[in-house]
Amino acid sequence: MATQSQRQDERLQQISLWKLLLGRPEFGAIAGAVLVFLFFTIVAGNKGFLNSIGIRTWLEVSAQLGILGIGATMLMIGGEFDLSVGSMIAASGMLFLLPIVQYGWPVWIAFIIAIGFAILMGYINGSLVNRTGLPSFIVTLAFLFILRGGTLGFTREITNSTQVSVRSFIGQIEGVTTGSQAREVIQNAFPGQLFSFELFGLPASIFWWIAIALLASWILLRTRFGNWVFAIGGNPEAARNAGVPVNRVRIILFMGTAVCATILAMLQIFDLGSADVSRGNLKEFEAIIVAVIGGTLLTGGYGSAIGAVFGALIFGMTSQGIFIARWNTDWFRVFLGGLLLIAVIFNNFIRKRATEAK
Repeated sequence: MATQSQRQDERLQQISLWKLLLGRPEFGAIAGAVLVFLFFTIVAGNKGFLNSIGIRTWLEVSAQLGILGIGATMLMIGGEFDLSVGSMIAASGMLFLLPIVQYGWPVWIAFIIAIGFAILMGYINGSLVNRTGLPSFIVTLAFLFILRGGTLGFTREITNSTQVSVRSFIGQIEGVTTGSQAREVIQNAFPGQLFSFELFGLPASIFWWIAIALLASWILLRTRFGNWVFAIGGNPEAARNAGVPVNRVRIILFMGTAVCATILAMLQIFDLGSADVSRGNLKEFEAIIVAVIGGTLLTGGYGSAIGAVFGALIFGMTSQGIFIARWNTDWFRVFLGGLLLIAVIFNNFIRKRATEAK
């Protein structure tokens, strides 16, 4: 018969560091980011990958997609998808800039309208998923086309063009004679400073990326709402039976993805000084790729915002690393598709090992 001491030892087994790492959804993304960085350091380090311009470039690309990817990650952890976020970038951006350029609206009013529109669209998407029981993939796919087509139709109807630019201010506003001066008109008006500042030589998008990642991580790991997100992603019916407000959580998550898309639209507009109906094309799929590379399962209930950060970093380093290394960039999406497939297989393996380790 086993002694009391032996039984106690069995209950207090030590968990190895390797098993602890396997239990973290971002483990694969962090390892992948290190490998990608080392790879391009070797093949393109002396071609500009590691100089200040190169680092700024791939960090900015990572940041812009990372903002979108974090919103997608939280929604996917909750068991849902939003394929309308790419179209939301174009729609909210045009809804913001067109009234300013065409009708002279104050920047802050246009910003409130754009954010309000994003929240409304998120509410509609979430409510339709809740009320109809249709897969979010179908509902948001429909709004991908509705938003893209509506943005194109209204913009052409009003401006007879597919792009709106602050260059329209040249010659119309006193002292504005160049494109950079035209951008300053909206950058100097609230909330332009929040989306156009630079700090330590880095653009605002990188700091927005970091701030959103920290906020999302805190929500997922430290709040009751975060527990609810994981619960409904794992088993929505069980979560509902346990008292989780499943419908409300879904709606808030859809609002979050739409707001992230609008933040990205603002960053692009204040940087480029224009809005375009084609902006955000295919970004919905890139956001999902970032989430999956970051360790989020397509089935929901498992993932992390930090994983999405490193997933976006892999994307940014790869896309710019290929360009800096002077390779044929036509093959980038082939690599991206392969990376997605590898990430799905690897994440399933990690998840299985982590489950066995518990």
